[in-house]
Amino acid sequence: MTVWLDLLKPILKQIRRPKNTILRFVVKFFPPDHTQLLEELTRYLFALQIKHDLACGDLTCNESSAALLVSHIVQSEIGDFEEVQCKQHLLNNKYIPEQDALMDKIIEYHQKHVGQTPAESDYQLLEIARRLEMYGVRLHPAKDREGTKLSLAVAHSGVLVFQGHTKINAFNWSKVRKLSFKRKRFLIKLRPDLNSNCQDTLEFMMGSRDCCKVFWKICVEYHAFFRLFEEPKPKPKPVLFTRGSSFRFSESPSAGQVMVNGQKQSLSLGQSPDGRQPSPLTSPLLTDAGFVRTDDEDEVRRKRFPADKAYFIAKELLTTERTYLKDLEVITVSFQKSVGKDEAMPDSLRNLIFANFEPVYKFHETFLKDVDQRLAQWEGRSNAHIKGDYQRVGDVMLKNIQGLKLLTAHLQKHSEALLELEQTCRSSRRLEGLCRDFELQKVCYLPLNIFFLRPLHRLMHYKQILERLCKHYPPTHDDFRDSRAALADISEMVVQLHGTLIKMENFQKLLELKKDLTGVDNLAIPGREFIRLGCLSRLSGKGLQQRMFFLFNDVLMYTSRGMTASNQFKMHGQLPLYGMTQIFINLLCSANDKRTKMGGKIKLNALIDSSSRSLRSSASEMEKWLEDIKMAIELADKCNDSSAEILSSSFTDSKSPEESSADQESEDDLSASRTSLERQTPHRGNTTVHVCWHRNSSVSMVDFSVALENQLSGNLLRKFKNSNGWQKLWVVFTNFSLFFYKTHQDEFPLASLPLLGYSITIPSESENIHKDYVFKLHFKSHVYYFRSESEYTFERWMEVIRSTTCSSSHIRSLSRKEPHVY
Repeated sequence: MTVWLDLLKPILKQIRRPKNTILRFVVKFFPPDHTQLLEELTRYLFALQIKHDLACGDLTCNESSAALLVSHIVQSEIGDFEEVQCKQHLLNNKYIPEQDALMDKIIEYHQKHVGQTPAESDYQLLEIARRLEMYGVRLHPAKDREGTKLSLAVAHSGVLVFQGHTKINAFNWSKVRKLSFKRKRFLIKLRPDLNSNCQDTLEFMMGSRDCCKVFWKICVEYHAFFRLFEEPKPKPKPVLFTRGSSFRFSESPSAGQVMVNGQKQSLSLGQSPDGRQPSPLTSPLLTDAGFVRTDDEDEVRRKRFPADKAYFIAKELLTTERTYLKDLEVITVSFQKSVGKDEAMPDSLRNLIFANFEPVYKFHETFLKDVDQRLAQWEGRSNAHIKGDYQRVGDVMLKNIQGLKLLTAHLQKHSEALLELEQTCRSSRRLEGLCRDFELQKVCYLPLNIFFLRPLHRLMHYKQILERLCKHYPPTHDDFRDSRAALADISEMVVQLHGTLIKMENFQKLLELKKDLTGVDNLAIPGREFIRLGCLSRLSGKGLQQRMFFLFNDVLMYTSRGMTASNQFKMHGQLPLYGMTQIFINLLCSANDKRTKMGGKIKLNALIDSSSRSLRSSASEMEKWLEDIKMAIELADKCNDSSAEILSSSFTDSKSPEESSADQESEDDLSASRTSLERQTPHRGNTTVHVCWHRNSSVSMVDFSVALENQLSGNLLRKFKNSNGWQKLWVVFTNFSLFFYKTHQDEFPLASLPLLGYSITIPSESENIHKDYVFKLHFKSHVYYFRSESEYTFERWMEVIRSTTCSSSHIRSLSRKEPHVY
C-alpha cells in the first residue's frame, strides 16, 4: 500500500521498518493550469512525473498524444532533431510501453520542435498532458452497491468515478456536503437538490478499512489544498468523549500563516516570508477554470500579479498576439487546407498568398514565444525577476520590430493577394464556392477578407502599445530608450503602409457589402468609397417602411431584406449624388419638420424627410446622416467623372434609378424584418448589415476602421443578470462584436455578442455587484456584467467597447481620403 508522509511529523515516527520501506519523491497535487507553476524547477519536476507516468502506463492516451509527448521529452533531452541520434536515443530509452510501433510518428513530431529549449519542451509537455483525461489521476479500486467493479480518484475539481479508464461520473466539491468512511465503506454525501427534500448519499465498497481511510485522507488533502484559503480554527477538545477523526490537513492551504522572527504573520497568496515568489510545492497559486470562482479566490489570485502598469501593457501585447497568431492560422492552416490545395486555385495565386503569409506567421510564432517567456519571468516564474532585469518589454519589441521590417515586402503583397483572389473568384465559380463554404466554417469567425488585412492592422496595434509604454515610462526608466526606438521603427512602417491600408480597408468593405446585396452587379468599382450604412424608414404609399441605406461617395442606395434563401438585401433604388446643388444641401438640413418638393428632387427629399422623422428619438443619429450626405455630395461634385457611368456599370436591372425606386415592394419584404439574427441560412446572418437592420442603427467607415484598430483580447469573468456565479472566458473584441472562448487555445469561438446598439456603463449600487473593475453591457432587456483583473485592463475594455457603442464623426476621415483605383 502506498501512503503519503506527513511533512510536519518526523519520518521515523511514521515508518515502522525503515530498512524495508521504499521512499519515492512524486507529485501529489496536480494543478489544472500548469502556467501557474511559478518556478522553472517546479515545471521540470512535473515533467519528470509525466515522464514516469507514461513509462508506467498510468497516463493513458491515444497513440498520437503519446507520440507527441515523447517527442517533447526527446527534444528536452537531446535537443534539435538529428535522425541517427534520435533513433539511437529511442532505442536506448523506453518512454512508453509500445514505443517501437510509434517510432516513426515520434520522429516526425520531433522534427517540428527545432529551436525549442528544454524549458520550452517541458512547458509544451505539461500543456499537452493537462488536457488528457487521466492527467494526475490515481485510481483506487472500489465497487458500487451492486458489486460492479469501479475505481475512485480525486482531482482538483472533486471526486471522480472510473470504469476501467473511462470516467463515468464526477462530483464537484461544490456539490459534496461531506466525505466519510465506515470500515470498508466510503460515503459521499451530496448537498440536497433544490427540487427535493431528501439528501443523496453514495456508497462505495473498497478492499479494506486501510484502503478506505487512505483514499479519504487524500480527498481531504485535495479539498484543503485547492479550496481552502485560510486554516480553520481548531475546535475545543471535549473533556470525555470525541467523535469523528482528528485528522487535519497539516500543509499550509493557499493563504496560510507562518512564523517570522517569532511572530505570526499572515501571507497573501503570492508572497513568501522572504518576499520572493513561492514555489507551488509549498504555497500553490491555483484556480480551477472549470468551476465558478469564489470572491475570495479571485481577490487573492489577483494579488500575485505585479502592480506596475507597464506589466499590464505588456500583458495586453501577449494576449492580443495570441489572438493575432490564431487569425494568421486561419489563412496559413485552415484556408490552405480547405481551399489552397484544390485544383480550382491557380498556382500563381496559391504562391502569392501562402508564400507571403507563412514567413509572417513563422516570425510571429517566435515573437509570441519571446513575449510569453518575458511575461513569465516578469511574473516571477524564475529567479531573474529579483534583479529586475526582466521587468521590461521594450527590448523584446525593439528586437522583433527590427526583424519585422525585413518582412515589409511580404506585408505589401497581402493587399495584392486579396485583389488577385477576388479577380480569380469572379472567373472561377468553383473557387468562389469554395471560399463561400470556407466562410461558413466555425474557424472563419469573421469575413475571410478581413484576415488578409490582419498583418497591416497589427502594425497599428504595436504602435498603440508602444505609445502607451512611452507615455507611462519616465525618460530615466531603463526601458524607455528601447521603447522609444521601437516606436520610431514601427511608426516608420505604419507611415509606409498606411496608404495601402486605407485603400484595402475600403476595398474589403465593398467586397463584404457585395455579399449582403442582390441587384448590384459590381459594387467594388474603381473610385467608389463607402461612407455609411444604416437602417432608416422610407416614406411610400404604404407609409413608413423599414429600409437599409448604403451611402457611397457617388450614390445613395436603399434596400429591403427579402425572404430569400441567401438572406440578402434586395436593391430597391439608388440616387446619384453627382450634380446636387448647394440649395438642395440646405434643404437636407431643414428637412427635420417638413417635406420639401422640388421637381425631380422629390424622391430624395421625401426619403430624407422620412428618415428625419424616424430619427427624432436620436438627434445625433440624424446629424450623422445629414453630415455624411452633405460631405458625400461635396465629394461627388469634386470628382471629374459623372457618376452616371458608374451607376450604369453597377446596376443589374435595365431600369433607371427612378423607375427602380418606384417598384412596389412585396409583403415578404416587409415581414423579413421579423427574422432573427440566428437564422440558419447559407449566408452568414450576423454580419454588420444584418445587425444594423435588427438594432435599427448605423455604422460609418470610420467606425469600421476604429473597430479594426481597437482590437483587444484577454480573460474576463462574465455574469448574467439573473445568475450569481462568474464564468471565466477568453474574450476577443473585434469587428463590433465580442467573441467568447473557453480558453485562448480554442480553434473557434463558442458564441458571439454583436455590440451595435448596446450601452456600456458601470453598475449602480442597487445592482449589488460590489466588485472592482466591473462594467455592464445592456441592450433593452439584455444585461451582461464583465470583470477584469486590473484597473488598466478595465479601462482598456471600456475604451475599446465605447469606440463601438459611440460612433464617431466622419469629417476627419473623409478629408484624408482620395478616390481609390484598384
